[in-house]
Amino acid sequence: MAALRKDRLSARPALVSTTKGVSVNARFGMKRKVALRVTALAAVAASAVPGSASALTAKEGGFSDHWGVITRNTIGSPVIALRNGPFGSFGVQGSKASPPFGVGSLGIEVADYSTSLATPSEKAAFGNEVDFYGDPVLGLNRIGFHVFQTGENVSNGGSGNMPNITFEINPNLTGAPGTTYSSMVWVPNASPAVNKWSPYLDAATTGVWYLTGAAGTATGCNSTTMCTFEDLKIALNDGGAQPTIYTAAVGKGRDYMWIGAVDGLRINRTVYDFEADGVRTRRAG
Repeated sequence: MAALRKDRLSARPALVSTTKGVSVNARFGMKRKVALRVTALAAVAASAVPGSASALTAKEGGFSDHWGVITRNTIGSPVIALRNGPFGSFGVQGSKASPPFGVGSLGIEVADYSTSLATPSEKAAFGNEVDFYGDPVLGLNRIGFHVFQTGENVSNGGSGNMPNITFEINPNLTGAPGTTYSSMVWVPNASPAVNKWSPYLDAATTGVWYLTGAAGTATGCNSTTMCTFEDLKIALNDGGAQPTIYTAAVGKGRDYMWIGAVDGLRINRTVYDFEADGVRTRRAG
């Protein structure tokens, strides 16, 4: 089965997703170039929305049209598709048999050795480079998502073979004054559900986080010595200017092959519901 999946990965076309139209990989069963309905969202000052790190207010059922493939952070030819389902797997019934919100999700397919590089390098990044720009990192307090994990993913990379949440940030560290860029990455624990939808995975209280580059070295929260979310925020709050967000994204790679889906990305008081016709916003309960 693993060999068959590798053949599929090597034969698949790259997917490009845009805000005004989504070109969806045909084997996800969707029509190409699905037109998106866009609902304008009112912008407000972050301070006017207590506990929210986003400048957007959430509107139930509205669309957030700045989500798409982050091309500069995508390597190789992964599939990143807004799609219906997945439903199941076969024999699975009840609430875990369908996406937690609506009928769709963000499908992700990433290979391992699919490029000419010597190490596993394929990478997928689907995110928003507009709406979170300039928001305070320390204002983040509720983060997480639901994931559709499979037994094949576990066989290929272990139980920790999972997608991640990444914020590109300006860390504004007094200990690294010349550093204006770092990726702040959440590494989730193993999913408690396989071949079905997981419950909500809370990035603020489970899993570990790290910073890339000089910020990781200065804070001690790096890919070797990862930190809890609270410890990471304490390390970033080192007495200088407050760290700010550039982008927010869901991603996978560069490591093991992974084929699955994510839905219900939560960032503070807003849940981003991935549907085949776009990214809807919902108020978190």
